[in-house]
Formats: sequence, C-alpha cells, structure tokens
Amino acid sequence: MTDYAVVNPATGETLATYPTATDAQIEDAVARAAAAATVWGTTPPSERAAVIRRIAELHRERRDELAGIIVREMGKPVAAAVGEVDFAADIIEFYADNIDRITADQPLDILGEGTAVVRRAPLGALLGIMPWNFPAYQVARFAAPNLAIGNTIILKHAPQCPESSAALERIYADAGLPDGGYVNVYATNEQAATIIADPRVHGVSVTGSERAGAAVAEVAGRNLKKVALELGGSDPFILLSTDDLDAAVQSAVDARLDNNGQSCNGAKRFIVTDTLYDAFTEKFVAALSAVSAEDPTQEDTVLGPLSSLAAAERLQEQIDTAVAQGATLLTGGTRDGAFFAPTVLADVTPEMDVYREELFGPAAVVYRVADEQAAVALANDTSFGLGSYVFTTDPAQAERVADAIEAGMVYVNVVLADSPELPFGGVKRSGTSRELGLLAADEFVNKKLIRVA
Repeated sequence: MTDYAVVNPATGETLATYPTATDAQIEDAVARAAAAATVWGTTPPSERAAVIRRIAELHRERRDELAGIIVREMGKPVAAAVGEVDFAADIIEFYADNIDRITADQPLDILGEGTAVVRRAPLGALLGIMPWNFPAYQVARFAAPNLAIGNTIILKHAPQCPESSAALERIYADAGLPDGGYVNVYATNEQAATIIADPRVHGVSVTGSERAGAAVAEVAGRNLKKVALELGGSDPFILLSTDDLDAAVQSAVDARLDNNGQSCNGAKRFIVTDTLYDAFTEKFVAALSAVSAEDPTQEDTVLGPLSSLAAAERLQEQIDTAVAQGATLLTGGTRDGAFFAPTVLADVTPEMDVYREELFGPAAVVYRVADEQAAVALANDTSFGLGSYVFTTDPAQAERVADAIEAGMVYVNVVLADSPELPFGGVKRSGTSRELGLLAADEFVNKKLIRVA
C-alpha cells in the first residue's frame, strides 16, 4: 500500500493514491538528474535565467490549478493557497532577476602579486525533501536558487502532496529544463536514504520536523554530504509597549492563524509585559474566539482544518495534557474531525510538557512577564530558534531585544513580512541553513578559489 495519497482533511475522503516508486525508478531519477547536471551546469546564466523566469510565469498561469490542489491536500483556505502560489512565483522570479549577482566572480584583495577570485560553481544533483504545509512555496525556495546556480533537483515531497508534486514537475519540464533537471520521486524514507548515499548526489535539503532532520542529517553525515536543515519553531511574540493595542492584537492573531496555525515560523508563545497583559489577553482571546474553522474552499474562510485528522488528534492531546498538568484553557481546546477551534492557554510553567513543545495548529500560549529582561529570558528558554516578533515603541529597546534574542530572524512591529530577498532560517534545533535571499544560493555551491600569479 502506498503512502502517497490525497486525503481531503476537510472531509476525510481519499481522493487519489499514487504508487510508491520502484527501486528502478529511483535509479532512473538519479541517473537523469546527474546527466542533466552536466548540461544545466554549463548552460550560460542568461539562458538559465530565461528558463527559471518561465517557471515563475507558469506558476502564475496555473495558479488556480495549483491552489485547488493545495486546498485538497492540506486544507489551506483557498485565498491563502492562491497567495502561496503567487509568492512561490515571486521567489522563483527573484532568482531569475538576480542570477548575475548569484553567479558573479568575487574578486579578492591579495597580499602578493597577481589576482584571485572566488568563482561559484554548481555541485550537481541535489535531493530536496519537502513538507506538506506549503506545497508550492517550500519547493520554490529550495529549487529556484539551486537551479540558478546550475544544480539539478530530485524532489521528494510529503506523502500527502503527490498531486502538487506531479503538477510542479510538469511546470518545471514545460518551462524548458533539460530532461532530469527537476525530477519528482514518490520515494520511501529508505529510498531517500539510498539517494543521499549515491555518489552522484551531492547534497540534501530537508524542511520538516526535528526527527526528520536528525534522520536525514545522520545519513548525510555518514556519506559526507552537505545537508541543509529547516526544522520546527516555537517563535515568541514579545509585546513590550504599543500605542495601538488593537493593531498589536490583530498582528498577534494573524501571526498565529497563518496557514491554519501550521507555519514553522508562526508566533506561538505570546510574551506580554505586566502592564499590558490583562488588556492584551482579553482582546486576543476575544479575537481568536470570534474565528471559526470553516470550509477551506470558500473565499472568505480564514481558518480551515488542520492538515489531517492525525494532526488534529496530536494537537488535542497536547492541549488536554497541558490542562491536566495545570494550564488554564482560556478558549477553544475542541475539535470536529480535523477542524480545530482557536485555542489559548495561560498559566503554563516550565514543568509542563507544553512549555517545551511546538503547537502546530491554531493554539497559543500567553505569558505574563515583569519587564524586558524577563521577556528575553523567557523567549530564549526553548530549544528552538527560528523566528521572533518584537513589538515596542522604543527603537533603542527594539535594537537591544533583537540583539539578545536567540533566533535566526527578528521582525520588529510587523508580522507576515517574509519576502523573496530576505533570508529565512534558524539556529539551535530549528535548523542549520538559510533559504530565500541571496544567501540561499550559497548553500550548495563550490566556492572555487582561482589564484593567478
């Protein structure tokens, strides 16, 4: 029985199944990607840029098709799914626009006579292991910068996203990549390990859970392969001061409900100074309580179901355990199938399981702190270090807190501000690499020194 299936989380209906790849198909995928690398890697950057730009155009031309697939596969509200496809297109176009910067030589000042440059060269075929929560966006931010460099892509998508996988492979092929430039594989975890170990594959990128990242990194380490990891997060939203509490509350709601609460960098822990805590919590709870989980195919739906019944059951277990251990449930905590009511917990202490866990769904924890120092200490008291959000009217305080937070990203007085040119990634158990921006094109590249006397 295949693991690859489209199961509509809103209805529980299995809409389609896809056969898992045979070992022969895996061998064929690797061989094609390796062969294509010799062609694509020597293609002039301007010609690569034209193909990459066409990939972006096809995302826009097929946006409704791609968005509809995303809704079916993981329950994203349709308006958000359309936005995801548009963002993926913007990301891809960014690398087409900046390919000269990405591939340009970097001259070095040297102590002796002559010249020296660092020349960026592709590594070859890469494996990408992608998650289900952003079926198009996650692929774009891995594939686009690496195609710009001249690498080729073997793509293992999440088992619940096989229809997206097939649709994206068609787009990359239709845009004019050489055969094998982008290959979709419905691989098992064991087959993915085989791909990583293959000497024709030169690196692997995984976005997913800590467990998945550790497993992939172990295989990559044994085979001396470069690995890029983008894992989970329990991002703090720190409210220190504000001259518009209603706007701050709306930002908090937006940051928690984005992607049905299933974003690695979504705000999950809301840390509020004592003077604002009561007013913020009252308004925050009221705003979340007013949102109901609805049919994701409707244009005005804000919150759809979680990605699967199993995901909703896991979140329910986390909330129930938190309450049993002494947390206060301020709203929500219930579900109907995969639909989960917006939930807020308070009075969480370090002894509780939820204090250390990532809540992947529309569930938040609010914390009261005395001051800036206490807020930073609480924000950093986690094994994660992906993103963070700081709200303050004091620019000097914003600088201090941004410097003190242990995270890969700090957003001040703004949420949902990801952009193609801004690097994305974390520290600690949230990952080891950067995606998006120009830094993404430095992950899988040979920075070759050429010294001429």
